[in-house]
Amino acid sequence: MDGTTKFFDALYAAFNAHDVDGVLAAMHPDVEWPNRLHGGWVHGHSAVRDYWTRQWQVLDPRVTPVRVVADEEGNVAVDVHQVVHDKAGVLLLDQPVRHVYRFRGGLIVHMDIQPADAELIPPD
Repeated sequence: MDGTTKFFDALYAAFNAHDVDGVLAAMHPDVEWPNRLHGGWVHGHSAVRDYWTRQWQVLDPRVTPVRVVADEEGNVAVDVHQVVHDKAGVLLLDQPVRHVYRFRGGLIVHMDIQPADAELIPPD
């Protein structure tokens, strides 16, 4: 297992454990994160923390990395299996998706969510 795969395995394990500090440690202070609850983006550690805290009050998402691919510029696409239940245990989603990450200074600065069959790492 290479370092990039280990990094993302640890990142998703922290997310699934609701370890916000563990995940934020891998993010740039100016991170842009997709807001799947209300649309748009959240910006910065505080906004990401608040977003996940609200999300976890109503949803129980579990995301398992299946494949990790990096391009020459250091962007990384992670194909994941996403399973989301509501707090009553009702299954809402069970599907593959792709997360595409960009980095600055070795930290995640941007993440996009795409269909699993999208172009592997689309151009900027």
